[in-house]
Amino acid sequence: MSKKKILVVDDEPFLVMALKIRLEMVGYEVITAYDGLEGLNKAREEEPDLILLDVMLPKKNGYQVCQLLKFDEQYKHIPIIMLTAKGQKTDKEWGEKTGADVYMTKPFEDAELLAKIKELLGE
Repeated sequence: MSKKKILVVDDEPFLVMALKIRLEMVGYEVITAYDGLEGLNKAREEEPDLILLDVMLPKKNGYQVCQLLKFDEQYKHIPIIMLTAKGQKTDKEWGEKTGADVYMTKPFEDAELLAKIKELLGE
């Protein structure tokens, strides 16, 4: 059985590395991107099993990336967890409108995030 592939899109290198290490420790393959455009391109090239997506990103924000993927027949099946410091009610509503499967605010609990990932991947 091949490893599930997770794309992490965030412009904070420390957080990207921390998530990469944590997810690889529990058996996932991790691809990384540091801005919205790179994230969108990698999502299309790699077709990951799940995407962890920040909202405030250079080049394209997380809402734009999410919407472009979720409104595309080829990629709409990929679960997207938005991980963001933007915790206002309106931010969450935007996340839902653009198609995010889960909206989590930073700082987040490792265990909660891993549980959501497993749930969305049907593990």
